[in-house]
Amino acid sequence: LTNKLLDDQRTEQETPGLKLANPAVLPAPQKADANHGDYPELSLQKQPKPPHVHRGPSNLQIKAPWRDTRLKTRHSTIRAAEELVQADKEEKTEKSIISWRGAVIEPDQSTEPPSSKIRESEKPSSVEAEDQKEPVPINERQLAVIEAFRHAWRGYKDFAWGHDELKPLSKSYNEWFGLGLTLIDALDTMWILGLKEEFEEARKWVANDLVFDKNVDVNLFESTIRILGGLLSTYHLSGDSLFLEKAKDIGNRLMPAFKTPSKIPYSDVNIGRGTAHPPRWTSDSTVAEVTSIQLEFRELSRLTGDEKFQKAVDEVMKHVHTLSGKNDGLVPMFINTNSGQFTHLGVYTLGARADSYYEYLLKQWIQGGKKENELLEDYMRAIEGVKKHLLQRSAPKKLTFVGELAHGHFSAKMDHLVCFLPGTLALGAHNGLAADHMKLAEALIETCYQMYAQVETGLSPEIVHFNLHAQKGHKDVEIKPADRHNLLRPETVESLFYMYRFTGDKKYQDWGWEILQNFNKYTRVPTGGYTSINNVQNPSNPEPRDKMESFFLGETLKYMFLLFSDDIDLINLDKYVFNTEAHPLPIWMPA
Repeated sequence: LTNKLLDDQRTEQETPGLKLANPAVLPAPQKADANHGDYPELSLQKQPKPPHVHRGPSNLQIKAPWRDTRLKTRHSTIRAAEELVQADKEEKTEKSIISWRGAVIEPDQSTEPPSSKIRESEKPSSVEAEDQKEPVPINERQLAVIEAFRHAWRGYKDFAWGHDELKPLSKSYNEWFGLGLTLIDALDTMWILGLKEEFEEARKWVANDLVFDKNVDVNLFESTIRILGGLLSTYHLSGDSLFLEKAKDIGNRLMPAFKTPSKIPYSDVNIGRGTAHPPRWTSDSTVAEVTSIQLEFRELSRLTGDEKFQKAVDEVMKHVHTLSGKNDGLVPMFINTNSGQFTHLGVYTLGARADSYYEYLLKQWIQGGKKENELLEDYMRAIEGVKKHLLQRSAPKKLTFVGELAHGHFSAKMDHLVCFLPGTLALGAHNGLAADHMKLAEALIETCYQMYAQVETGLSPEIVHFNLHAQKGHKDVEIKPADRHNLLRPETVESLFYMYRFTGDKKYQDWGWEILQNFNKYTRVPTGGYTSINNVQNPSNPEPRDKMESFFLGETLKYMFLLFSDDIDLINLDKYVFNTEAHPLPIWMPA
């Protein structure tokens, strides 16, 4: 996820030769019973209205394979283990207890990676054969995630249905684009969590009420990663063509953004009028925004057979590949839509405005079957640039962190957004890249965990500064008053998911469990929903902001659920690549 939320920080057709990797791999969702827990009440603070945060055919029947064996097991597991959730919620770091068809067993403490349990070559290839596999039941921690999701969804449904974002304390909503962002972002999460009833209700809204023909300006990047990405992934998981039709509609309406002198897209598009423009104050676009829409538009071309979508975004990547102004593969934060050149040269960060450029270099290479060497070259060069210019170690714990470089001056500042990097590095190593990328991933995820563990609420602030020299009474992490908010962001949990999936080390699950418990303790609103908070350093009053970002349901809780799962076929990372809003898209397999 990229500079989404930066404002808050600062005040059925296939393309020939390719086939779908694995359509509708997940069972259709199974209804789970509600089980709402009690958490300390959060009271509405009188806050100045926060600025908007950036970061990103009807009545058709669902055509998903309904897998009876897996569903029955999932259903009975939910019944058997649901009672365990309440007892566990008060515990801080208790070991996971797995319910296997009603029997409670201690989990295997070995560090054998889950992905090594089933080799790709041994897996059944057909859907029928896949149905024969022994299903992996849902465990207690996953049930806690389902309960958290349903609590958040209850708030959205009661007070913000069909609107962009829930304001859980004032029991109202916030509108950004007026396109039901939270609902669309959460569709594939509901499918993955097995929430059949909620999914069907949301699908009806998409079929009957989601209309893109309206006079509204949307941000190209945010609407691509959240809306287009969410619709495409839900289409793949469910097999329901409604979502592909909606994806085609929004994809076509976003295309005017690319009508610029340089082919570098404008940041904003009016999806009703078919016009596009840069922000009012500049003709620049953000580098991360224009280079983090490729996975989605490329996939739209593959599904529709219309090359225009992929052509537009590939042209951006080819252009950025040739540009001067990089520093050992690191890119500046801004690019001019008229000249096509980088602007504000000399400032390099892996945080807001640049982060997902690096993420999408690797992920496009993986999506396309590891054939596009320019993307891989740019990614490898950039990681070397990170190691050369941005890596430092803190005091006293010697935590490895990624700082920033401004005109040759190093700053020990790290955005929480940078915590996407350990997961991305691990994904690269899993796909055959340098082994030292995994070593760096292991060091950085420890740092990201410490950004939570060293804070009074156990929740990370938006930005930290690291101490480079040991001082008595000081931890590694320092927090400035303007940076101490938490927006329910997913990046650390995202990386924990990748690290657990690739190593099998259960400490990553335990760290994620701590984070979920702290979200429940400090951000949960009793009447439904979760809220961002203004002060992670004050456990007695974390100063709720009265806003639940759509990515809390789209990303944070989804990655939590996947982190706690030992089923490597629950979004198999050799078949799917996640976009920067946690929407899984298929890896293209050769015909």
